[in-house]
Amino acid sequence: MHWRDEGLILGGRKFGESGLVLDVLTRSRGRRSGLVYGGASRKKRGQYEPGNQVDLSWTGRLEEQLGRFDVAEATKLRASRLLDRPDALAAVASVCAILRGVLNEGDEAGSAVFEATQLLLDAMEDDVWRALYVRWELGLLSALGFGLDLEACAISGANDGLTHVSPKTGRAVRGSEAEEYVDRLFVLPRFLIQPTAGATREDILHGIELTGFFIERRLFHAVNKDLPEARRRLAVRMQKDR
Repeated sequence: MHWRDEGLILGGRKFGESGLVLDVLTRSRGRRSGLVYGGASRKKRGQYEPGNQVDLSWTGRLEEQLGRFDVAEATKLRASRLLDRPDALAAVASVCAILRGVLNEGDEAGSAVFEATQLLLDAMEDDVWRALYVRWELGLLSALGFGLDLEACAISGANDGLTHVSPKTGRAVRGSEAEEYVDRLFVLPRFLIQPTAGATREDILHGIELTGFFIERRLFHAVNKDLPEARRRLAVRMQKDR
């Protein structure tokens, strides 16, 4: 069997002396793995850094077996452009770790987030990436069938004045209607429900806390996994950057 596609590199592991088993998110075939001969060599390993984008072909006997990747030159070497931006590199590592953790081999849901992931990675050289990152995590939850309900208040049904989210249901709440237990709710940043709203540093931190909780609870705990360390490190870094 043989196919060609475009892929975002999620990571890899060494195989033998110089081989590399590469994990990629492909545009049309979801998450895929393949062996790259010589991929771990000093000459080639730079183009296989997480976040880079490549054109590749896969060859193998059966789709469910490990095949071989033939990779052309990387079309976007994002990792090397972010060497002086450790915060953005931490976000790239988090994106890749999350996708590796929640997408199974050949999971077609991965293709549904390819464009959004590509847009986020392309924005890493701009300071707007933090708000985009939070929106990306929110969109990932939705794409995988675990989206939050932020359209109307879970108590009154009203669609205005939404300020919080219930950790139990993932539904939006008017803080004024949940005063008795508002301290147990997550703050809902306006930029997540109003596309034109700006995002302050505090908004970003509230958003990271909100989406991180549900990604851990609904995506990782559901399959007996912990939230990736790369995601935890990103949250800590953002807190320190206040």
